Amino acid sequence: MAVALAAADTYVVVLALTDMMTGVGLSVDALQKATPIVSGFLLGYVAVLPLIGRIADLVARQRVLVACLAMFVVGSAVTALAVELPVLVTGRVLQGVGGGGLVPATLALVADLWPPGRRGMPLGVVGAVQELGSVLGPVFGAAVLAVSGWRTIFWLNAVAGLVLAAVVTVLGGRRLARPRGIPLVVGALALVTGALALDAPDRLATDVTLGVPFVPFGSSTSRLTTPIGVVALVLLVLWLAVTVPRAWSLLRRADLPGALLLGGALGCVVLTFAASDPQRQVVGAAGWLLLPLAAVALAGYLWRHRTAASPLVARGVVRSRAGVALVVSALAGVVLVAVVVDVPVLARLTYTSSETVAAFVLVRFLVAVPLGALLGGWSLRRLGDGLVALTGLGVAGAGLLLMSRWGEGTLAAPSATAVLLAVGLGVGLAVAPVNNAALAAAPIGAQGTASALVVMCRMVGMVVGLSLLTAIGLHRYYATVAALPDQGDTHALVSAGVVQVQTVFAGAAVAALLGAAASAGLGLRRLDD
Repeated sequence: MAVALAAADTYVVVLALTDMMTGVGLSVDALQKATPIVSGFLLGYVAVLPLIGRIADLVARQRVLVACLAMFVVGSAVTALAVELPVLVTGRVLQGVGGGGLVPATLALVADLWPPGRRGMPLGVVGAVQELGSVLGPVFGAAVLAVSGWRTIFWLNAVAGLVLAAVVTVLGGRRLARPRGIPLVVGALALVTGALALDAPDRLATDVTLGVPFVPFGSSTSRLTTPIGVVALVLLVLWLAVTVPRAWSLLRRADLPGALLLGGALGCVVLTFAASDPQRQVVGAAGWLLLPLAAVALAGYLWRHRTAASPLVARGVVRSRAGVALVVSALAGVVLVAVVVDVPVLARLTYTSSETVAAFVLVRFLVAVPLGALLGGWSLRRLGDGLVALTGLGVAGAGLLLMSRWGEGTLAAPSATAVLLAVGLGVGLAVAPVNNAALAAAPIGAQGTASALVVMCRMVGMVVGLSLLTAIGLHRYYATVAALPDQGDTHALVSAGVVQVQTVFAGAAVAALLGAAASAGLGLRRLDD
């Protein structure tokens, strides 16, 4: 249930983004300025995954789940209270950190509760729930926006996170250590004063006497540059000062320096491609600085990995089948994001002018992915990881090759629905085998790290794959337009747009077929109990 909540939140901003922009003072046509709202979530989600996965191997999974849910709740509340872009982005980063950490901890729980030969179905269930978020997120967002504002979405997220944290605490089977004394008091005061500073209730802020703490310093308009805002920030620093030393032993065992280096490299890659404008270039101006920084950080991490007594990623985690699983996960991420982004684009070009109708065209694919994940998990009872993943990505690749030839009128045909369902089932089929192979190949005590790396590779594949395929597609689009005798011909321009989408589908087909070929390395025979 926690994974479902986090997965739905990943997609909930699809419909709420323009309202969120207005809520923090951005005009609807300033989409480029709103990029951090999305990239901030991705940054938080991806950059800390290795650290959270490592911590999940060192302490009880229950503690990690509760901590991640707490982070998700705080991030949701900050997002709901935000009236300025930096605060909104901070809230989304915190949501990404909390939501991203839930997945590896849950997958590691599967490794704890089932032996290698019997993990298929539970992994399929976790994968299906995660993929279901792509359907539930936009639907949930649309339902809330129909009766309320975008902030309600995140308040409901916070309430759901609190309820789930309580359920995990009760059902987890072990007593969790609770914060006491100074950390509890300072943390509670920081939360209360921070909420008051961000919310600035009219009854208090407009009062002649009680409103003084809410008056910004100088010419600033930020709610954090007020007396109560400064108090909240000071309390937050004090809370960190009394909390971090208590957690220092755990962070040292988890290899915090290695986590900072690898997280920095991942963060630079995510920001480079998530914030780029493929219409102009694959790598934006900031990317020429970020990518070299990523290379330096990665080199530093590799040195740390070789020299540390207990590195962030335990030695042996990415060898043999686990390394293959990471490659397949990244390629599957490329396939998934290509379909999710470009099927609605094709629908708008050739089938409908309605965004809603175009979204429903995509649903044909989205509903099949969780079904494929369940089927893939069930198939592992009798078949090997490699065989199931190879079949799934092979079917997806064949379907994408057909989609690379789609044009006007194709989406109205029943065959289009069959192809989208087949591609969705194929992508879903690969979910459980990839996780199963990574968990089975990981050394004892490193299942959390292995799960985190699988999720990390998939997200990186999605971010980088989308940017590269879109850039290649746009290159063909501009080449096609340049060759037109009449560049004002609307029908010809639509046809050029179709060429762009076809190119993306063709690239995704290549990724799927490469993933299918690599899947053979996961093992074609079933693991014994």
